[in-house]
Amino acid sequence: QVQPVESGGGLVQAGDSLRLSCAASGRTLSTYAMGWFRQAPGKDRERVATIIWSSGSTYYANSVKGRFTISGDNAKNTVDLQMNSLKPEDTAKYYCAVAVTRGGGFEYWGQGTQVTVSS
Repeated sequence: QVQPVESGGGLVQAGDSLRLSCAASGRTLSTYAMGWFRQAPGKDRERVATIIWSSGSTYYANSVKGRFTISGDNAKNTVDLQMNSLKPEDTAKYYCAVAVTRGGGFEYWGQGTQVTVSS
């Protein structure tokens, strides 16, 4: 069982920066991948950024490339999302997710943290 917990959300102005943090606790020995997803009212859930620990491979949604950076510590099962040059379109609830195995997908999800960007 794995329980991700997010923190760092808040209300900011366009152009500001925020750093989101996530820690995954539980009895699993390790995680295969961790990442961030977001969902705004009336919109589908979007994969924002993910990282596969073994390869260091990262994914970024086109909408955040060049502005967001995912990083973390596999030994501690933690990930951060550095968000720069925030736009009102980034307003959403951000969720941390965990994949325990290569074939298991992102199966563990946190409660989410709200990010609101005003114009």
